[in-house]
This record gives sequence, C-alpha cells and structure tokens, in this order.
Amino acid sequence: MGQNTKTVTDMSFDADVLSSDKPVLVDFWAEWCGPCKALAPTLDAIAQDFDGRLTVAKANLDEAGDAANKAGVRTIPLLVLFEGGKEKARWTRGNAPKAVLQEWLEGQL
Repeated sequence: MGQNTKTVTDMSFDADVLSSDKPVLVDFWAEWCGPCKALAPTLDAIAQDFDGRLTVAKANLDEAGDAANKAGVRTIPLLVLFEGGKEKARWTRGNAPKAVLQEWLEGQL
C-alpha cells in the first residue's frame, strides 16, 4: 500500500467512501493481479497530487468483496470515483500512465 492511499474494507467502506465529504477514487484490486500492482505507484502519486481534493482508496477484493459486489466489479483493476455517496465515474481500461489518469480525473472533478 502506498503512503498516500487509504485502505478500505467491507467494514469501513460506507464511512470512508460513501459518507466522505470529498470525492473518493476507489481502486478495486487483488494481490494476484499483476496490472493492479503495476497501477499502485501511479495511484499513490495521484493521491499526493490531488491531496485535499480527492481521497484515493484501495479496496482489496479479499477484504472488500461485499463492497466490490455492490459496486458491480466484474474485472480488475477497476477505478470507481464516488462523490456524495454515489458512483460518478469508472475507469475500466486497466493500467494507464499517470498523465492519462490525471486528465480523466480532472474531467470528473
């Protein structure tokens, strides 16, 4: 886990994501997923760049399986942007360069 990202589980998902007063980008991932691991440093950097505007949360499917099911996760890595307790956007294209993800996020915020 990166130093700038927040770990969420089924127990903390509602409080940390759905009840957050700022947007939360949730990375649904798993330990066995190579592209998920490759995306992690990029998301940590994005969390630092967007500090104060956005929280980047990591939801490991082994610890947040119920939350993943509720969010309709079918493939990983999957990034879902929540705002005001509702899904606002999702990134389904897997790993991407930091600049591409930043541009996508800027368009959503």
